[in-house]
Amino acid sequence: MRRLLVVIVLTLGAGVAQAENGLFYLGAGVTSNKLNDIVVQGTAFPDLDKTSWKVFAGFRPISAFAVEADYLDLGSNTVEGACTTPCCMAACVGITQSDAQVFAAYALGFLPIPVPFLDIYGKAGLARSKLNTNDTSSRGTEFAWGVGVQAHISIVGARLEYEDLNIPNSSGAKVASLSVFVNFL
Repeated sequence: MRRLLVVIVLTLGAGVAQAENGLFYLGAGVTSNKLNDIVVQGTAFPDLDKTSWKVFAGFRPISAFAVEADYLDLGSNTVEGACTTPCCMAACVGITQSDAQVFAAYALGFLPIPVPFLDIYGKAGLARSKLNTNDTSSRGTEFAWGVGVQAHISIVGARLEYEDLNIPNSSGAKVASLSVFVNFL
């Protein structure tokens, strides 16, 4: 009878521990983005150096591995300047604008550290970007990577991370973010 009671308690304890960490998670955060050297068809466009936002969802079947999907809004920028067309130069003011969004899919690997509420991780995957400049739009799918640390108490957590995204027609995006997330199931 005691053995049965011990097995039941251990089983329920393992179930509670799994529920606390959660199999799925959702999160959102604020980002600091730098997307430089935007050049499309020989024309330079304004850099994006903005504070913006991101959302993400993940699946963590075991403590050392997860898969995650992220959506990042990298912001927009508009600059007014002199027109480069030869006709009507006196009456012309050129406006250049750029904005970018990224959808990324990652595999995450977590370091096995002996602190149960803290995770250090690295992630690698593919990012599908959309870069809009004046009347043009360019898309690309490129390699993306990141590193981060997250702390969690019960089902709620916070993470600090850095991501490096290759975006066509630019020198790439560097993104630092602070996010909160919730584990469930």
